Amino acid sequence: MAQSDTVTRILDTAEVLFAERGFAETSLRNITSKARVNLAAVNYHFGSKKALIQAVFARYLDPFSQRFHTALDELESRYTEGVIPLEVLLETMAATVLAVPAERNSLKVFMRLLGLAYSQAQGHLRRYIQEQYGDVFTRFTELVRQATPHLPDAERFWRLHFMLGTVIFTLSGLDALRDIAAKDYHEQVTVKDLVRRLRPVVVAAMHAPLPPALEEGHYENAHIS
Repeated sequence: MAQSDTVTRILDTAEVLFAERGFAETSLRNITSKARVNLAAVNYHFGSKKALIQAVFARYLDPFSQRFHTALDELESRYTEGVIPLEVLLETMAATVLAVPAERNSLKVFMRLLGLAYSQAQGHLRRYIQEQYGDVFTRFTELVRQATPHLPDAERFWRLHFMLGTVIFTLSGLDALRDIAAKDYHEQVTVKDLVRRLRPVVVAAMHAPLPPALEEGHYENAHIS
């Protein structure tokens, strides 16, 4: 088997097992057994489990980052005399998110992996994502800041993460949601249908009034009781 085939087999197996079981719960032996390769092959091609996890994410985030930079370039050239509307920014990001995994037919896996990156103790992965892809996310966040000048920076941070959580939950549970829609509402739902329904929800969330404590200027004293 050619080297590239071995690497592909390891990555294909690892991403599915990580998404199904979690990072900590998936051992290298689980991966090698399922991929039908030996442990030496994983160590040779990746060096460590952390490096393998990062390589799994790179398969999605490398093309995503490149495409998203290009898409933002096009938006900035179109809106040379004004702020890019929030709706346009979110639509562009959604289109890019959908386009990249669609090439691999694994959107659900990608969404589950993203959720795990922020819900499990994988500090190395968050650092890796920030170091390798932070520039495109920083660029997007700055454009969102310009489109939402009414939001304090901390509140914008929270709302972006609430939005990300909503998208990840919805798209990672795609099969279950489709089953519910079909059985309870007699609807056949596509990914694009879900995105169309998500769009007004997340846009409204970003434009929602500030919580009372923030409106009154007591942000630093606000707490969860």
